[in-house]
Amino acid sequence: MGSRRLASFSLASISGASSRKTSMAMLALFSKSQNYTSLCRITRSFELISTPRETVAGFDEMVAGTQRKHYMLGGKGGVGKTSCAASLAVKFANHGHPTIVISTDPAHSLSDSFAQDLSGGTLVPVEGVDSPLFALEINPEKAREEFRTASQGSGGSGDGMKDLMDSMGLGMLADQVMQFVESQQYNMFTRIVFDTAPTGHTLRLLSLPDFLDASIGKMMKLKKKLASTTSAFKYVFGKEEKQQDVASDKLEQLRERMAKVRDLFRDPDSTEFVIVTIPTVMAISESSRLHASLRKECIPVQRLIVNQVLPPSASDCKFCAMKRKDQMRVLETIMSDPQLANLRLVQAPLVDVEIRGVPALKFMGDMIWK
Repeated sequence: MGSRRLASFSLASISGASSRKTSMAMLALFSKSQNYTSLCRITRSFELISTPRETVAGFDEMVAGTQRKHYMLGGKGGVGKTSCAASLAVKFANHGHPTIVISTDPAHSLSDSFAQDLSGGTLVPVEGVDSPLFALEINPEKAREEFRTASQGSGGSGDGMKDLMDSMGLGMLADQVMQFVESQQYNMFTRIVFDTAPTGHTLRLLSLPDFLDASIGKMMKLKKKLASTTSAFKYVFGKEEKQQDVASDKLEQLRERMAKVRDLFRDPDSTEFVIVTIPTVMAISESSRLHASLRKECIPVQRLIVNQVLPPSASDCKFCAMKRKDQMRVLETIMSDPQLANLRLVQAPLVDVEIRGVPALKFMGDMIWK
């Protein structure tokens, strides 16, 4: 593309041309930086490098209706998943949807994105939005020890049990997800956004229901066999038998919840996985493999966000020119990639300000979610 001088945004446009009060709040936020002028030079030229309007005009569809919908954002580590997820949650809330945003990444950064402490294990209200928005960071590792006892009490052992133990933390994570879906306490929330872990961890989570269904099923069969051969000892070991029954009940309940998780993840009417990436060969290649894996798991995917795209510049910076040229080549490969070509492509610009706090997330959301 030819060079074009960048037109700077005003504070009013950053805040969506809302009230003067909001603009002053934005001014207070950004003026803390020594490079205030630089921070405000996030440009309209992003529109020049976006894909055709018909391919990105999807937010109206995402925000329509009051039926609860779930959006999972995932991809390679370091591509901006958390910022994209948080900005989507803010946009939903500002369009009248009571929203929950949940981080399932053991290395949480949602607290940093909102500039609030979300690590307490309970929903925290996010300040500065038009409708209720709550955020939460959940830790899948906490459940391992609890379910280690449950599985061992049900007769589990060996390498297969080790694999199951490695997945128990994810199982409880998914179980917590279902609490938000099923509990009447959270019926008011019409949008739930998940900030997921990097690709490998997320794929394990998405494939977990089938894995646990098979693994726990085998453990239940083994327990029945053991019970039939040890019936003579029930009187002597009655207490141990009772403990095994409790453990088995826990695992069976988890198995049933996982089946519900599986159905939720695969329902195109209520769930969508959004892939987030950056314009590098390695990131696009991983995104292609991710989409292939999601299709295998029957997870609905419609959108691909390419984050950190350099806008056109009139600067004579050779590094910037070469970097943008390289990014454009990578973006062209998406169009020919069999896994990515049919997804709705959204380009998000590289900005010279850290996206942190609700005003900045609103600004980012207005650029991405159109």
